[in-house]
Amino acid sequence: MKVVVTNSENASVKVDNKIVGQIDKGLLVLVGFTEGDNMDSIKYLVNKIVKLRIFIDSNGVMNKNVLDINGSILSVSQFTLYADTKKGNRPSYIKALNREESIKLYNLFNEELRKYVHVEEGIFGANMIVSNNNIGPTTIIMEV
Repeated sequence: MKVVVTNSENASVKVDNKIVGQIDKGLLVLVGFTEGDNMDSIKYLVNKIVKLRIFIDSNGVMNKNVLDINGSILSVSQFTLYADTKKGNRPSYIKALNREESIKLYNLFNEELRKYVHVEEGIFGANMIVSNNNIGPTTIIMEV
């Protein structure tokens, strides 16, 4: 399981020109799954995500997490996080988990996040337009 987490002033996802998910201050989280991912992987990364101290405190230090700022999370599935570009110019996605299993894990991931924070979502498998006003810019990649 791999996630890309950005500190976001606001973020949104459009499908067919309609906004399907949108947040103000919080985190945009792109998530991809691979073979062997399970509920333990999900719980581990959700715990890291909600406690990740990447928001500025009153002293100008990244010392607050999404819970501290009463933020939200926009969760977007992204199998391309498992792109392999070692051979040729066309990425291989063989390391990405199959669609059926990924959907199950994506839903479990979002359910687990919702135990802590408000979550908006993209639409799994859709052609999405993701907008993000990344503060910093701060972008963290985590994998388990």
